[in-house]
Parts: sequence; structure tokens; C-alpha cells
Amino acid sequence: MNRFVVEPAQMAGDSFPVPAVIAHQVARVLRLRDGDEVMLLDGAGSEARCRLVGGGTMLEVIERAPSGGEPRHRLTIWQALLKGDGLERVVQQGTELGVASFRLMTTERVVAREISQRRMERLRAIARESTEQSERGIVPSVEAPAPFEGALEPGAVLLFERADDSHPGLGQLEPPLSVIIGPEGGFTANEVAAAERAGVALAGLGPRILRAESVAIAAAAVILSRSGDFA
Repeated sequence: MNRFVVEPAQMAGDSFPVPAVIAHQVARVLRLRDGDEVMLLDGAGSEARCRLVGGGTMLEVIERAPSGGEPRHRLTIWQALLKGDGLERVVQQGTELGVASFRLMTTERVVAREISQRRMERLRAIARESTEQSERGIVPSVEAPAPFEGALEPGAVLLFERADDSHPGLGQLEPPLSVIIGPEGGFTANEVAAAERAGVALAGLGPRILRAESVAIAAAAVILSRSGDFA
């Protein structure tokens, strides 16, 4: 069944017009007709199974229910800004795995220190589309960049690509609520020291150095597997 995230007000009542944001896809791309069913999600945990009526212009609610597919462990990824389309991959695949929110940040080695409103809208659209594709019920938030210091919360874990034997592997820790991931050049010594002073744990992902956009995906898989929410 085709799934679409729409605004809650657009799916209120027992019947309502096909929301404009999905009308073209429903009628022209998917060519759905009267009697075909779709699933609408409000992006906040509720869904409605609906049937097309009225010549494909209206939707009639068949059933409403809480959305499934959401992990119990609500993981936040603090991701330093990346070059190219790396952030798109982080948001797309992180959403599929079950990340609850993405918080972008600037660090000392970030190259592109700003992100346009258009690109932020693109990242949020990717989160919405990935929510539909992966049959989740809540669209992860994607928040505009904040300074590195904002990520330094007790209980967070900073992934350090040069972690030595004195630091545990991420899979050895209790699943954290947030994980902090650096840019292509990694974190500076000053940033690592600041994290330790703030009570942030340091952890590694093993002996191999991953591409910057791969770290969030690997970390989310490890953490959500440990919490019983993935694989």
C-alpha cells in the first residue's frame, strides 16, 4: 500500500479531499482510481487507511490507528556538516534504520560552515520520503546547524576515529541517547578534550577508518541493535 506523510489537518474527519501535496502522485504517477487504498501518516505517530472515492478526488477513512515501525530507543545523531551530498545519505539511511532526530553542527574542521534554507528543506523532504518508504510513523526532525558545544551533553558519546585501546568500542557501551560524529577531517584534540571535560564518553568503531557519511549509519546500526530495535 502506498504511504504518504501529510499535515494532520489534511487528514481530519471521516472523508476529505486528496491533499494537494500528493494529488499529482496519486492521480498521474500512480494512476490510482476509486476503490484503491492508501495510507496517510501525520508524521507524529498516527495513520489512517483510506479509500479513494468521488472520481479519485476524495479520500474516505477506513481505519485509524497508531503508526508502527518506530524504535523504542530514541536516538539523536549530532552530525557535523559534510561536503557534497553526504548529509543526504546520512538522513536517508539513518531514517530507514530508526534514528529519531538529526542535529547538524559546525566543528573546527568543517569546510562548508553554512547550509542554505533550500538544502535544509531538501534534507527534511528526504527524512519524510524515507519515513514513508521504511514504514515508520514519525518523521525524524532535521535541525539547522548549531555550534559543537551544543552537542556536549552528559550521556552522549563522541565517536573518535583515533580512539585507542583505553576507549571502549561503541558496541561495548549501553545504548546512548545521542552520538556525536565529526566531519571529513575528524575532531581536533581541543574538541576531544572539551568533550571529555563535559562528561561525554569517547568510543571507537573499530580499526578501520570509515568515510564521514558512513559513520552515522554504522553507529545507528550498532546502537539500535544493542537496544533491540534493529536486526
